[in-house]
Amino acid sequence: MIELTLENNVAEIVLNAPHKLNSLDEQALTDLSSAYDDAARAAATGAVRTLVLRGEGRAFCAGRDISGVDPETDDAVAYLDGLVTPLLRKMAAFPAPTFAAAHGACLGVGLGLLVATDVVYVAENAKLGSPFANLGATLDSGGHWLFTERLGAHRTLDLIYTAELMTGADAVAAGLFSRVMPAGDLLERTRETAERVAAGATGAFRASKELVAGIRDRRLGLWDAISEENAAQGELCSTTDYAEGFRAFQEKRKPVFEG
Repeated sequence: MIELTLENNVAEIVLNAPHKLNSLDEQALTDLSSAYDDAARAAATGAVRTLVLRGEGRAFCAGRDISGVDPETDDAVAYLDGLVTPLLRKMAAFPAPTFAAAHGACLGVGLGLLVATDVVYVAENAKLGSPFANLGATLDSGGHWLFTERLGAHRTLDLIYTAELMTGADAVAAGLFSRVMPAGDLLERTRETAERVAAGATGAFRASKELVAGIRDRRLGLWDAISEENAAQGELCSTTDYAEGFRAFQEKRKPVFEG
């Protein structure tokens, strides 16, 4: 079950199937995609300025729900190309900052959901890696890219061949994600950060999000990145939040951004 709530300019999407560690079947992926559509529509009106993704129960997301999958007839390409990849693209393109609070198992598609989120905070008890050696399958949902980009080829293949899992602390120390926190503090601190960011200059954050994506996906060099930064700054000059930020600085007060 996928749940969406809107409060204090924050959309919170919850993977709520704790009895199966929030693993995702085809219907759950469709519902999750619809939740992001609903949140994006709210963002277009200014009602949503950040988004939090989390899982209920003992895990964030243990990956694909294969409990009812017949390997003789399974169409993995339809599941991945048809459902997972479009969802990940939609998540990555969400028009506001996104945060994930990840605890317990974060595997397969669950790992992919984190790859597609802007900022990921993980609990110390998080488990990340590639369990697929035990299934005769390969890592998917962007896992190869994430691990190779951040860990290098040798460590990536070590994780894949051995199916050993990293803790949340190990993952953050290796540069996979942003911060590690005690499991008991994770959700509260993620929500607090999302609410604080929701009061910020959403347009400026969105510009940075697009710039970072360009550096990552198009491999922009220094001078091309600077050129795009300059253009983005020029566009922001005409926004009310830009004017408010400068006025607040000059008047020595806290800015009140409209987003």
